[in-house]
Amino acid sequence: MSAEAAHAALDEFEAGDWGRKFPTVVSAWRRAWDKVIPFFAFPPQVRRVIYTTNAIESINARLRKIIKTRGHFPSDDAATKLTWLALRNITEDWGRAAHNWKSAMNLFAILYEDRFTR
Repeated sequence: MSAEAAHAALDEFEAGDWGRKFPTVVSAWRRAWDKVIPFFAFPPQVRRVIYTTNAIESINARLRKIIKTRGHFPSDDAATKLTWLALRNITEDWGRAAHNWKSAMNLFAILYEDRFTR
């Protein structure tokens, strides 16, 4: 799906029963549209990895718990180290990679080579 097709689908949703029943959903999507558009720059297999947020939400919840129990950090470097160690421990629990993760990882490594390391 392209950005144009997504916009057309949003228009169709708004004109339909669900759009009339939930107009705040349509307005929320329209307000955030400039944040949605970059998503369509990625190929479909990468989009599936990106929009599967359960894993992301789980990581965020675990990081919040670790940071909340620590409370205070003497420096930014201390916070960075704790976050890195927490992420390392979180990823040790992962059994299987997300579907299409290999192709997404390869594309991320090309697009964000300075930020994406294995």
